[in-house]
Amino acid sequence: MTESLYNLTPLLHLLIMGALVAMVPLCWVWLRNPQASTARRVQALTLITLFITFDLVLFGAFTRLTDSGLGCPDWPGCYGHASPVGAQSAIALEQNQMPDGPVTHTKAWIEMIHRYMAMAVGGLILTLAAFAWLRRWRGDQTSGVLWPTLTLLWVCVQGAFGALTVTMKLFPLIVTLHLMGGLVLLALLTMQVQRQRLSGVRFTELRPGLYAATLLGMLLLTLQVLLGGWVSTNYAVLACNTFPMCQNSWWPLMNFEQGFTLWRHLGLDATGQPLVFESLTAIHYVHRLAAYVVLVYLALLGAALRRVAGLKAAAFALWLGLLLQLLTGLSNVVLDWPLVAAVLHTGGAAALVVVLMWILTGARASRSTVLN
Repeated sequence: MTESLYNLTPLLHLLIMGALVAMVPLCWVWLRNPQASTARRVQALTLITLFITFDLVLFGAFTRLTDSGLGCPDWPGCYGHASPVGAQSAIALEQNQMPDGPVTHTKAWIEMIHRYMAMAVGGLILTLAAFAWLRRWRGDQTSGVLWPTLTLLWVCVQGAFGALTVTMKLFPLIVTLHLMGGLVLLALLTMQVQRQRLSGVRFTELRPGLYAATLLGMLLLTLQVLLGGWVSTNYAVLACNTFPMCQNSWWPLMNFEQGFTLWRHLGLDATGQPLVFESLTAIHYVHRLAAYVVLVYLALLGAALRRVAGLKAAAFALWLGLLLQLLTGLSNVVLDWPLVAAVLHTGGAAALVVVLMWILTGARASRSTVLN
């Protein structure tokens, strides 16, 4: 069955559905804090938006790991409908032809729930940006508009990557960038939560060298997340199913050129030929070798941060995130990629991004004038 890649027929219904979902946390914040100032309510809403976005990243990983990314092969709806309910006949036809294929009723629901959550997050971020500009328009010079506006623009970019993920049939580079875009969104929201929390409060200042080391830690983590996303989107997790060696070798046969050719379709090389197994081995093993470096560096960084007053809890959270990554990474290899461990591995990476951005934003707030 052939389906148009883009079908905007259900767009209005989807926007309404996303708005209704977003209204739940919005109303909860306003009703729970009836006497609070607008600034306090916005702070609470930003924190809830961060929490829901974290859940969205986890559910996005679940969508990818259950092969549900093409559960609805068009965008933004499902076979031109706002939900799989209206697309039951089309989904049933595809499922009957390929019972284990990319389109099933379960996978369609997983994919659409991910889209509903994404629309709700977009609605909340739009609300935060609107409140920031409204407060500035009313003369409140303490209302920062730069980061809420940048976050709104970024969530639009992230939505575009989400659409391309479907319409380009899980193109590995696009899927990896979509994952990375979700983590950037988390970092932007974390920055806003921390800046709102520290409004008018001095945070413990980091030494310039330690601040630079934390920035380097964020850079290394970003590169490692990109490598991990490349492993996941190319389904290379089981290319090395032993630890610490790979295929019972410290340096297995690898094809780096094929493995790290970025512009190619899933499972194919740049010429359209199937990838050789050695390319998947290269993808996996580079991620594993880089993980050793990042794990040791961030563990030592946590030890240095722990000696700074006010950062002991953040350093402990950093170590906890590293431990989670180590355990889930090992589980993915030796237990044949269990779904729970794979989802938690993405969650651990997201948590590490939040922790490091929390530290950097707090340190920046004490070192320089806050940008608005």
